[in-house]
Amino acid sequence: MGESADGSTAAQGAPDQGDSPESNGSRGFFGRILNAFNGADQEDESEDGASGDGHAPHHAGLGALRRLRVGDIAIPKPEIVAVPVTISKEDLVAVFREHGFSRMPVFKGTLDSPLGLVHLKDLALQYGFDAQAPRFGLRQMLRPLLFAPPSMPIGVLLQKMQTDRIHMALVIDEYGGVDGLVTIEDLIEQVIGDIDDEHDEQEGGFWTQEKPGQWLVQARAPLEEFELAVGRRLADEEEGEEVDTMGGLVFMLLGRVPARGEVVKAESGVEFEVVDADPRRIKRLRVRLPGAGI
Repeated sequence: MGESADGSTAAQGAPDQGDSPESNGSRGFFGRILNAFNGADQEDESEDGASGDGHAPHHAGLGALRRLRVGDIAIPKPEIVAVPVTISKEDLVAVFREHGFSRMPVFKGTLDSPLGLVHLKDLALQYGFDAQAPRFGLRQMLRPLLFAPPSMPIGVLLQKMQTDRIHMALVIDEYGGVDGLVTIEDLIEQVIGDIDDEHDEQEGGFWTQEKPGQWLVQARAPLEEFELAVGRRLADEEEGEEVDTMGGLVFMLLGRVPARGEVVKAESGVEFEVVDADPRRIKRLRVRLPGAGI
């Protein structure tokens, strides 16, 4: 791996060619954010967040690019979904299907020895459409990923990702071990808020019924509206006064932000499975009423 002047490093691997059209099309968007980030250094901001000319900043979350560090927003190591370089094609497909990610780190032996990342698009193009595809080999599909210290400002890492067209970075501790993971989506969300992914678009609303007694629900779904939809009270009177969303209800039941895959069971027997979450917030839930089955 090579180290850049700003302290980040990139793992050696195949060029990130698969993202070329995507990156070219989004360059203007990233450029506007980064230009605003660089220009923000020239503005005098008062303690209440107003700029020196008396007007509010154009981007409410823009200051996060300078204020927050990579370690503040990284997914912790125990929650990183990664695969060994020796994984079979069938098992790799199963991991992609289970977690719904488009890219994952690849390691040799342990996650502290990362080799690069594998992109779902590369797997599909090379092995998904041709029955006579060559013998499976994960190494030949590896793309580079970045390495960053936890103290790096997220704006610096965002600029590095945009320049190198590498959209995933591993956070490295002082001993050279992996401490966390950050994607470009994590960085952008610090400025503009949550970004709905393709799964959110398919839902077409706050929730969708998967089968009788079971729903896939966005964490920001209004609690009272969902209760009316399923015809059942999920929160008691005291809880209902404290929280307004489904994610807030699960947080109150558990007393912390749960990890992805964790199941929270209420006294009523209703189960809340955390389908998607990061260290700061819950994103999607699977709600299962008593008797719905698995």
